[in-house]
Amino acid sequence: MIESINAIGAGIAAIGAGIGIGQIGSSAVKSIARQPEAAGKIQIAMIVSAAFIEGVALFSIIIALVK
Repeated sequence: MIESINAIGAGIAAIGAGIGIGQIGSSAVKSIARQPEAAGKIQIAMIVSAAFIEGVALFSIIIALVK
């Protein structure tokens, strides 16, 4: 019972990370389309944000599976 609840929590964390990274990607593409000269700065901010989301998602999955 508890293992299945932990698996559901890990799945929710993974889905949340996927949604967050998808929104970052779509926003970055829209921003670059509007201002191509700012592509470098937008790309760096996108990569840093995606890394933070991945870190939080990994931490959440570990916490969900350890308990």
